[in-house]
Amino acid sequence: MDPNNRVAVKDLSPEWRELVEAARVAREMAYAPYSRFSVGAAVRTASGTVYTGGNIENGVFGLTVCAERVAIWKAISAGDRDLRALAVLTDTGATPCGSCRQVMAEFAKELPVVIADTDGRAWRTSLAELLPHAFPRTNLSGRPELG
Repeated sequence: MDPNNRVAVKDLSPEWRELVEAARVAREMAYAPYSRFSVGAAVRTASGTVYTGGNIENGVFGLTVCAERVAIWKAISAGDRDLRALAVLTDTGATPCGSCRQVMAEFAKELPVVIADTDGRAWRTSLAELLPHAFPRTNLSGRPELG
């Protein structure tokens, strides 16, 4: 789907609506006093569990963490590493930053993504479209393959 061809969130499948709603709730918990740009993310794993995260800012800006990474790290730290879908919600329908895209690529070769805005519009894309030339772990030749 193209960002110029957004659809109403209510017209998404029930699975995607659930993820967008989880991202909306997570966005409400974001800590964004500096940018005032709250982001919510929700990732579903193969187990069916949904992990959420809101962006967490810090006065030392380099220590700020994006919502997508918070959600993914929660899944990974719970031992749930098979990412299956991700939804992101912002005021404007902004896409994940490059760092978040690379973190997604570490744990998912194919990952469908829905980008939603607070006006109830969304569009579907994929990690491959967002980051067509990720740095794969196979570039680290001579290193053991991670499980």
